[in-house]
Amino acid sequence: MKRVPITLRGAEALRIELRKLKGESRPNVIKAIAEARAHGDLSENAEYHAAREQQGFIEGRIQELEAKLSNAEIIDITALEPSGRVVFGATVELEDEDSGSAVTYQIVGEDEADIKLSRISVGSPIARALVGKQEGDTVEVVTPGGRRSYEIIAVRYV
Repeated sequence: MKRVPITLRGAEALRIELRKLKGESRPNVIKAIAEARAHGDLSENAEYHAAREQQGFIEGRIQELEAKLSNAEIIDITALEPSGRVVFGATVELEDEDSGSAVTYQIVGEDEADIKLSRISVGSPIARALVGKQEGDTVEVVTPGGRRSYEIIAVRYV
């Protein structure tokens, strides 16, 4: 199976969620199932069925997280030598050449992408256009709103 890039922070977030699911959520749902069983007839016991459904969700998420972590290629961006080149994990400050407005993005793995936190997936059109470029370069990106030109103002490895 192919390795999937993820930042150190992203991998830690997955590990924390996995620990919570295994250490809190799973034991709680097992307890809820046992309590619902104690109430008798399971065929008409909504609490039992809800707890079993929750258990299925929790077990599925645990398997998903374990698979993601086992296939993860964890990249510690702070360990890279600053070169001014855009790479996975880098934070890139851009200036829109048409409007003059500045935007900053960190290029992260798919599971970490969150536009509200200015984290874009390495597979996104903007990230694909940026990777390999360096400070001072201009990149053209085809977006749903049309073509945009950005100048790379700064590249940080934090």
